[in-house]
Amino acid sequence: MRDYWEEPETKNKTINTKKIILSILISILVVAIIVIVALYITNNEFRNWIDVEIFRKEISQDGVTTIELDEGETSNIYAFNKYIGILSKNRLSLYGSSGKEETNLEVQITNPLFDSANRFLVIGESNGQKVYVIEDKEVAWESEVEGNISKVCVNKNGYVAVIMTGTSYKSEVQVFDPEGNSLFISFLSYTMAVDASISNDNKYLAIAEVDTSGTIIQSNVRITSIEKARTDPRNSDENNYKSEQNKLIVNIAYQDKDRIVCMYTDTINIMENGQESVIFDNKDKKITAQSIDLKNSITTIQEESSGIFSANSVINIIDVDTRNMQNYTVETSVKEMYTKGDIIALNLGTEVEFINTGGWLVKRYIANQEVSSVTVSDNIAGIIYRDKVEIINL
Repeated sequence: MRDYWEEPETKNKTINTKKIILSILISILVVAIIVIVALYITNNEFRNWIDVEIFRKEISQDGVTTIELDEGETSNIYAFNKYIGILSKNRLSLYGSSGKEETNLEVQITNPLFDSANRFLVIGESNGQKVYVIEDKEVAWESEVEGNISKVCVNKNGYVAVIMTGTSYKSEVQVFDPEGNSLFISFLSYTMAVDASISNDNKYLAIAEVDTSGTIIQSNVRITSIEKARTDPRNSDENNYKSEQNKLIVNIAYQDKDRIVCMYTDTINIMENGQESVIFDNKDKKITAQSIDLKNSITTIQEESSGIFSANSVINIIDVDTRNMQNYTVETSVKEMYTKGDIIALNLGTEVEFINTGGWLVKRYIANQEVSSVTVSDNIAGIIYRDKVEIINL
């Protein structure tokens, strides 16, 4: 009788022991993961080891796909969507990540101005009249404008703005819909348009203007309702942000929630709800490069001395929505910076580091020679040399 009652008690003890061991193992695993994540975030050497040895984020020049260029010919290379585009002899060849030519399009442009968003690429003839829009791998439309093209821009839905000079006005900005229909032209009599941007909902056109006719520089950003401008261009202005005197505006970009990010020579500002505020001030900082051509973020490169003859470059990445700043540091000077969407490419000479707007390394490319230039999109990048382009999948 005693043995009968003691047997269940022994089984219960066995089951409880297994649970305890399992709980201990899970706890050890959780603690290990927390420690590894903490080290990855805080320890640069450990993070670099993990990126290289575990995540395989470092690639060498010998292990990438190459597109050969014809020597002696002028080629203009641009990355958009998932393609590397090479424009030469009025032909635009599009290559995928495998390095295979996927299509070849006739584009009668020799000195191109590029811009891209989503699957759209707009190409304008610098100081010429021709405009082409590529959607994925096809020519969506082409047109000619009156005046000399100084800049082109496209939003993620395929709406295009073209800035022109050399007419009876100081500047003109012509807007096209995704089918290539001209919607309207904004005429600027007294100011020079230096940049333009179309909102993500296709409702507004923002024009960055500079007036240099007086003794002081006056920059402002004009907001135009696209719907109103189609029927009544003279009464289509929704807002006009007038900047402080002697502030020179360089670029503007519409981001989400109809925010307009403005890059001046000394600050980066945000315009929203009728107000303009500073998001980054260059004062007392050695800023070597900055960009607003990112998805809901801006970035600057700040050089800081790390020794008598050496310097680190701190890449400051600011989220436009939260105003939070992430930092990424490289222990050298950055030769050039290229940005698009969520990707920031840093040309360090014989290395290129691709980081995202969260401040994390995406890929590191190690070259055997000096990198001439880089072109980048969200999905693909091209490392440009005199005689070839090397493809990096992001």
